[in-house]
Amino acid sequence: MAKKQFGLGKGLGALLGDAEPVRSSVGYINKTFIRQEEETPADGGAAPLDTGLIDPNPFQPRKTFDPAAIDELAQSIRTHGLIQPITVRRNGDRYQIISGERRFRASIKAGLKEIPAYIRSASDQGMLEMAIVENIQRENLDPIELAGSYSRLLEECSLTQEQLSERVGKSRAAVTNILRLLRLSPKVQHDVKIGLVSVGHAKVLLSLEDSHLQDEIADLIVKKGLSVRQTEELVRSATREKTKVESQELPDVYYRFLERIGHYFGDNISLRRSKNGSGSLTIRFNSDQQIESLLNALDQNAS
Repeated sequence: MAKKQFGLGKGLGALLGDAEPVRSSVGYINKTFIRQEEETPADGGAAPLDTGLIDPNPFQPRKTFDPAAIDELAQSIRTHGLIQPITVRRNGDRYQIISGERRFRASIKAGLKEIPAYIRSASDQGMLEMAIVENIQRENLDPIELAGSYSRLLEECSLTQEQLSERVGKSRAAVTNILRLLRLSPKVQHDVKIGLVSVGHAKVLLSLEDSHLQDEIADLIVKKGLSVRQTEELVRSATREKTKVESQELPDVYYRFLERIGHYFGDNISLRRSKNGSGSLTIRFNSDQQIESLLNALDQNAS
């Protein structure tokens, strides 16, 4: 008996209809975002477009493209031509890429003045979703780029996490774990992005709310080549020490300060103080109004 093949959704093929077949796919987006325009030849084929009239996708989640991969594809295009057309939408007198930016860049490098393109109509939301789905299934986005892409789908396209998991063909737990990486400090995110810190290490660092402590331990991971297990032990030790410091009795002035400031933030503040009196204050707020309320109170006291 033949083994049953399990797909991960209809992906770009569902979006573009017969325009641009995609063999491997990871997600499905409502087909209504993309429809054929009159500029496309009657036989459904691609139309030749001047490369000077084509602009990149403004919603492209990938910020960098591997130069070596572009060079390799450009050489193939010089030899065989651009076999798979790109897909664009009209934007005034110009065109914006819906999918195929890597092919477009390689075609420019190969010296092509015209390239075949399918011309479709797409909303901004469709452009964003298309770009993310294409990158997921055709490119290896780094974990931080992937998390950022997921976040954009949630915020800019108003998707729920369940809908997002359906779009990208991943379990809800997998989507949640990737999104959690955005809670890392900017430095640690950069280390993960360039491969200095693995996702496994990053998940351990997520248990630390202190971004400075995240940075310090990330540096140790890189310098000492710590394993995930060693990092877990280091984080546990740092957490115990942090708890010990926070449990020290504070002078009365600190409690009065926390009570006054906490009034404006629902007591959602924390304070760390060392024996010599230095420390840090963390305030978590839920809206601009909380900041405005505190600022108004300070202005009234100042006057």
